[in-house]
Amino acid sequence: MSAVANDDADHGTSALIFALVALACGHMLSTLLRTIPALSLDLMAADFHVQPQALASLTSVYHFAFAASQIPVGAAMDRFGVRPVSLSLLAGTVIGAIASGFATGPSSFAFGQLLLGIATSGMLMCPMTLAAKQMSAARFGLWSGAILSIGNIGMLLSSSPLAFVVDTYGWRAGFWIAAAGGIAAALAVFVLVPNQPAEHKDDASPLSQMIEVLRLGFSRPLRGLIALALVSLATSLVLRGLWGGPWLMQVKGLSRVEAGNQLGAYTLAMIAGPLLMGMVDRKVGHRRELVAGTHTLAALLVVLMALGAPHYAVAWLFGVEVMPPQYDLVLFVLIGLATSAQPLLFGMCRQLVDAQVAGKALAAVNLAFFLGTALMQSMSGAVAAVAGLPAVLLFMAAMLLVGVTIFLTYTSASS
Repeated sequence: MSAVANDDADHGTSALIFALVALACGHMLSTLLRTIPALSLDLMAADFHVQPQALASLTSVYHFAFAASQIPVGAAMDRFGVRPVSLSLLAGTVIGAIASGFATGPSSFAFGQLLLGIATSGMLMCPMTLAAKQMSAARFGLWSGAILSIGNIGMLLSSSPLAFVVDTYGWRAGFWIAAAGGIAAALAVFVLVPNQPAEHKDDASPLSQMIEVLRLGFSRPLRGLIALALVSLATSLVLRGLWGGPWLMQVKGLSRVEAGNQLGAYTLAMIAGPLLMGMVDRKVGHRRELVAGTHTLAALLVVLMALGAPHYAVAWLFGVEVMPPQYDLVLFVLIGLATSAQPLLFGMCRQLVDAQVAGKALAAVNLAFFLGTALMQSMSGAVAAVAGLPAVLLFMAAMLLVGVTIFLTYTSASS
């Protein structure tokens, strides 16, 4: 009898793991789609007959839509369950990828980005929600990291492999492949994810939920965390998903595939970094100082990258016209590791608020992450148009330092 029970338990565990992997593939697709412009912005801009800087600002539509959709999608999961929401989002992702692939100008491309931002907004929440409902706290901690790692494989796919595809078949092929991946992920979710009844925990409208999340975000206990969240993930994603490729190709003279290789190394650092930071946090403690110190270091590393441009200070000090690409490779890896303290902001958030509002407080931090990415992406396009790529990096570093300063001002040493 106990053997049968154990077999059932093992089967239930393996079924849950397959379901989580299927859902995490949606998150992988999301990270692939948001980073396609990093290696194809120049070709897209040439096709649309616009400046790359103008098109770069348009890509922020994705992140604005992504941020705005976070809370309504979370409410939908409570009302309808994970499986139907995930399938709907994957269908929207396929449509958005096809629309982006067929774009003929800035307006149609912006429409495709809008669809993709809305459709991919819940790709991380879907597996996280299923894991939170089905697993113990200890196992959830393990699987939340695994879900993030599976998701970041999408950024690996959008490095060297995407560069090869773009060079060989054109930039539209990246979106066709993503659309095919969306269909495959939807089939996997349809087969592997159980259709569980929804748990409608909150009768409040999405609008009132959004207002409560914003109120918490502006409250004094969370103000410092929100300020840093607005610039933290933004620096990682805008550098990795938009300006890293143009920097390496235009300033450092690398080919598309060579640039993809460097961005791949950056992505590996972003995958390994959160695990490393988690271990350092558990061993050392002093979470506030760790978060502030790593983000300050990241800002300084971004400054060093900018100053390696032709005729800037670091290149001048070394007596060369421009610092070699190997210099940028080291900096990319170090920046990827340094900015990986971002998840610790969620841990600090849990400590600072009461249990009954913890979910909404975490949503406020999550919203700040992606809203900040949208804002920085749109502003960085304007900076690039006026002052060039080194100025974009210096602007991002300055925003990081402002975020760290506000974070330290509003958080106490006991946090």
